[in-house]
Amino acid sequence: MADKDGYVLKVDGFCPVCEQASTFAAKDEWLRDHYLCLNCNAQPRERALFSVLTQLRPDWRKLKIHESSPGTAASRRLADQARGYLASQYDPSIPWGSTHKTGGWRSEDLEAQTFADESFDLVVTQDVMEHVFAPDRALAEIARTLKPGGLHICTVPIVNKERPSARRARRKPDGSVEHLLEPVFHGNPMDPNGSLVTVDWGYDIAAYWDRASGLSTTIFTIDDASRGIQAEYIEVLVSRKLGVPDLSGDTPPRPAKRGLLGKLFG
Repeated sequence: MADKDGYVLKVDGFCPVCEQASTFAAKDEWLRDHYLCLNCNAQPRERALFSVLTQLRPDWRKLKIHESSPGTAASRRLADQARGYLASQYDPSIPWGSTHKTGGWRSEDLEAQTFADESFDLVVTQDVMEHVFAPDRALAEIARTLKPGGLHICTVPIVNKERPSARRARRKPDGSVEHLLEPVFHGNPMDPNGSLVTVDWGYDIAAYWDRASGLSTTIFTIDDASRGIQAEYIEVLVSRKLGVPDLSGDTPPRPAKRGLLGKLFG
């Protein structure tokens, strides 16, 4: 039942994204999208991601970071605070590997990236991997671009939970899309038509991640009212590349202002 201000849930706590005491509040019972930090507007999955990130790499501000398809409060925090941050978008309107003149993002196809091997300490994808047609290729590319000891940290809705992951749509050889289930679209800041969901992931996602990438994946599940981390489908996946991370902290300063903002299961 909503209070006099229309909130169905309202809790005071500490936000891991903006790193401030805050109030988390929702005016809709679907907390994943609507349970926001009233300081920075971060959603529960973003707070979960930052909680894991700061636990594993408290030096994240010094790292070389690639984030694919940013657009959240967590993305803005990374862009503002990490001097080695680089954002990319799937933007075929400009050549792959080039930078958008006004938006500031680099145009990259996650399945066939133009970055050199071992370019990044950290790759971040937030609710991206359920929209990729060839997740095995994307994961292999992420692994290729990670430095030894580097991490791929991501959120992806694990909607099938204990049930096997299932493909919803696939790309045919002629480039057209074959829908195996009723089409579902999520919001996309680059496309008013949204992004097609290609896979409904289950908890077998970690085994698939490891097989496709050669990395070692852990699923983090957090339920913590004090950090506003309460909702469905807010698991955080962390995949680690073998090797020892470079802790020298000699990433060159970034410019003062940036624009940012195969087959599956046979």
